[in-house]
Amino acid sequence: MEAKRIKLPLSEEAISQLRAGEAVLLTGTLLSGRDAAHQRLCQLLREGKPLPVELAGETIFYVGPSPTPPGRVIGSAGPTTSGRMDSYTPALLEVGLKGMIGKGQRSPEVIAAIRRHRAVYFAAMGGAGALMSRAIRRAEVICYPELGTEAIHRLEVVDFPAIVAIDASGADLYQSGRAAYCRTGVNH
Repeated sequence: MEAKRIKLPLSEEAISQLRAGEAVLLTGTLLSGRDAAHQRLCQLLREGKPLPVELAGETIFYVGPSPTPPGRVIGSAGPTTSGRMDSYTPALLEVGLKGMIGKGQRSPEVIAAIRRHRAVYFAAMGGAGALMSRAIRRAEVICYPELGTEAIHRLEVVDFPAIVAIDASGADLYQSGRAAYCRTGVNH
């Protein structure tokens, strides 16, 4: 299967054409962020305060890159478990977040929010952070530098590999893939 090339930030047209199970290569800019940063962003939303970063139209990669070795723009950058962000995700989709990159299943509440806000969830390969970091051409901390590797970065990526795990209609590769596997009679 040939990967579909997608430009970031995601356009409404691109989102509408993505289907669960498709391989994609993402090129453009995205944000990094994980638990601690998500908690802070949602606290600001609950308090009615402005966010330190505009999320409308953005994609967040759930990653806390390792320290940057000499001669590189970023350290190893593998995805973290997306379920850790599930309690925060609907609120961030509400303010315009359009894409997420991580690994693992999402809660029914997140899937409903993805469908409601016409967003997309990409799965990235776990355990291949060093390889995936090669698709990151530029990294800049844009807020929460005190969080260290969990600070929010703006990342420039070229041909960043991912799979559409949940598309804007709510189709979920984690469910459809399991069902297809069970139909083969290979399950144990």
